[in-house]
Amino acid sequence: MHIDGAARGNPGPAGVGLHFTPPKSKKPVELSFFLGVATNNVAETTGLILALQEGLKRGYRSVTVRTDSELLAHQVGGLYKVKDRQLQWLHLLIRNLIPAFKHFEITHVPREKNRTADRLANQAVWEGLRKHPHLKQKAQPAPVESPEPLDSDQPTLF
Repeated sequence: MHIDGAARGNPGPAGVGLHFTPPKSKKPVELSFFLGVATNNVAETTGLILALQEGLKRGYRSVTVRTDSELLAHQVGGLYKVKDRQLQWLHLLIRNLIPAFKHFEITHVPREKNRTADRLANQAVWEGLRKHPHLKQKAQPAPVESPEPLDSDQPTLF
């Protein structure tokens, strides 16, 4: 499964795109979801939650997720701390979904390898803005928080 999240402003109007080809099928599945106002990191993380829920709904026992968000891949993999409170709650949900799968893997991929999911996430944003034009005013810059490697002496969320 390829996932991506997008936000116009940080926070701002946000969306998620999922792209995958089901086992024993040649027809790819493309899904997009408008989230309302969210940060880019919340959109990326919500994308993973929606992908896991979609996998469960379809009865998948094994899921490999590809994301162009290095932060998300490393947070879920345990290499980076999850410092933001809202993201901590979303990551707790992820940690509760993962055990439902026999195999779970998340991999960081270059942006150019994630174009379809990126297109779907942006499509969700633009369609959401078309239906809710008042949200254009909600876009505002937010401080950028750089990822912090885990210190093995400090407790983590997981």
